[in-house]
Amino acid sequence: MEHLDLTPYRCPEPLIMVKLWLRQATPGQALAISLADPGSRRDIPAYLTRQGHAVVLCQQTPARLQLQLTVGEPPCC
Repeated sequence: MEHLDLTPYRCPEPLIMVKLWLRQATPGQALAISLADPGSRRDIPAYLTRQGHAVVLCQQTPARLQLQLTVGEPPCC
């Protein structure tokens, strides 16, 4: 499983980096994501869920959020 450490970055960079990663991802591929920026910690899980990807919260502290993303099937039609 790949790991994307986005803790040094502030919004909107983490979301842009996740979107770039998703462009080359295949359905079923997994990615661990680490986030520190409060806006990204809120927005990225919501965005991924809206896009049909599976998101599992692995660890959450006041300073850091760790997620596991499993890429979903792209929407048809």
